[in-house]
Amino acid sequence: RVHDNPALDAARRSAARVYPVFVLDPRYLRPDPAAPSPGSARAGVARVRFLLESLRDLDARLRRLGSRLLVLRARDDVSDAVCAALKDWNIGKLCFESDTEPYALARDKRVTDFAAASGIEVFSPVSHTLFDPAEIIEKNGGRPPLTYQSFVATAGEPPKPVMEKYSELPPIGDTGGYELLPVPKLEELGYGDLSQEYIPPFRGGETEALKRMRESLQDKEWVAKFEKPKGDPSAFLKPATTVLSPYLKFGCLSARYFYHCIQDVYRSTKTHTKPPVSLAGQVAVEGFLLHSVFWHS
Repeated sequence: RVHDNPALDAARRSAARVYPVFVLDPRYLRPDPAAPSPGSARAGVARVRFLLESLRDLDARLRRLGSRLLVLRARDDVSDAVCAALKDWNIGKLCFESDTEPYALARDKRVTDFAAASGIEVFSPVSHTLFDPAEIIEKNGGRPPLTYQSFVATAGEPPKPVMEKYSELPPIGDTGGYELLPVPKLEELGYGDLSQEYIPPFRGGETEALKRMRESLQDKEWVAKFEKPKGDPSAFLKPATTVLSPYLKFGCLSARYFYHCIQDVYRSTKTHTKPPVSLAGQVAVEGFLLHSVFWHS
């Protein structure tokens, strides 16, 4: 995403060139013939489709700012592809959003170790989640909070989002002999016949995420009275929730921005439901439990 993206914001400041990069990871995208339905061993077609839609939307938003998304395809290990590009493009600073999953931590450590050995500055802010999980655990005496109440007491108020709007971004630099791929179509990933696959009505991308969020928050009474688990969980075409979870998961929507927009609605209403069943409470839980990479030279 472009909004509330501290990595992008740091990369663009006083930079002559910025390389917005996404590496296609075979761990999640490689076709698996043994899977019960088309897709990979770790992601079904619907999830992959959502990711590709999100990447195309990000590319379009970057192009409107004078940049573009550079899509690379890893042969096996994503960190190898990133380290090679860092070296070949003579990158001086690496900015990427911190991830907390074990696979991502190991991947990112290989990259940051290479960057440190190569004299490349690294900036990796926590912005995918409302809070830094490691910081919460440290504040709680080295133990994760076991109840919502203890979590809230430890965490406090989430930080404000970075909401500076850009009219342009620095252009990309020389990419040498790299093959810069367009965001692939689902059919190009080798999943076989997809003609019978159902296409969900929820399209990926930051544009759709912001549109859905604003539409949801327009009904201030609904926001104020929202209460989990009340609502019809079987509602699909007109869901009982915001349906913003996948957008938060894939980083299309900032959890911090969403949370503070809800607080703005609350300030305009006399009463509202309270966490953890309120809408803000649900965002806080999801925003705590929940990548984009930007380099500049």
